Amino acid sequence: MGAVWLGVALAAGLAGCKGSGGAGGSGTTDHKEFHLRGKIVSTDAAAGTITVDAAAIPGYMDAMTMPYKLAQPNVIGELHPGDLITAHVLVDYDSVGPLAPKLDQIVVVGQARPDYKPKVQYHVPHAGDQVPDFALLNQSGKTIHLDQFRGKVLLLTFIYTRCPMADFCPRMSDNFAEIDKKLAQDGAVYGKTHLLSISFDPKYDTPKVLRSYGGAHTGRFTEEDFRHWDFAAPSVEELPKMEQYFDFGVTGDSTDPSTIQHSLSTVLIGKDGKIIAWYPSNDWKPADVLKQVEQAAG
Repeated sequence: MGAVWLGVALAAGLAGCKGSGGAGGSGTTDHKEFHLRGKIVSTDAAAGTITVDAAAIPGYMDAMTMPYKLAQPNVIGELHPGDLITAHVLVDYDSVGPLAPKLDQIVVVGQARPDYKPKVQYHVPHAGDQVPDFALLNQSGKTIHLDQFRGKVLLLTFIYTRCPMADFCPRMSDNFAEIDKKLAQDGAVYGKTHLLSISFDPKYDTPKVLRSYGGAHTGRFTEEDFRHWDFAAPSVEELPKMEQYFDFGVTGDSTDPSTIQHSLSTVLIGKDGKIIAWYPSNDWKPADVLKQVEQAAG
């Protein structure tokens, strides 16, 4: 049986999107990720931990059996003693040293219960997948649908306007701004393409907030007409469906942006509404994606 991807965006690279600072100066000052491979020894749903007999983690620790907190505690029901897993170890550092590590991006590569079927399996986007016609409210207070962009090449990503981490939402928006400016240099290609930044914080990211944020990133501020780049958010009810389909996840309290953690997911969709490419991290280069967009636009 093949590997099983578990939980909200565990295949997509969930990472802390939180700033430093805080009461008493206890905020984190650095964040690192390491790769773990091991066997689950036990699980503790009440504590949100699993104990793993892990091989040596290069750059972090020698082989050791120890408990780990889960970045996504809700997936613990999908994990069982004896499961062989790979995972990312998330380690935040403060001024004193490393804080307690958390496990994320958990992949069960060998199931102790081979007949077990996960309760929730998130869709991992693949080339050729037909994208559902999700509805969103854009920066102009207008309801838009993904299907309305049929006939154009659509590049979409997920952000939230209060994200404080430069390598996450701000980086995605800066990348999109670079692509937008490059596409504008070729009128024929420009008319065959569209950009869409989708907020997963619909309660805060109202049309007014999205309009201000979008205008700042295009550099046209109040003069921006948003004809080529929309900023929009799904309803609270629609958001979980988008999370599942595009394999990204959000945790934390939306009233406190410093607690929000999320994965990254950028998707290139063809004129026929089918996925051309999926970028599940922040390491893609605008020039590479721009080339794919231009090729798809024909």
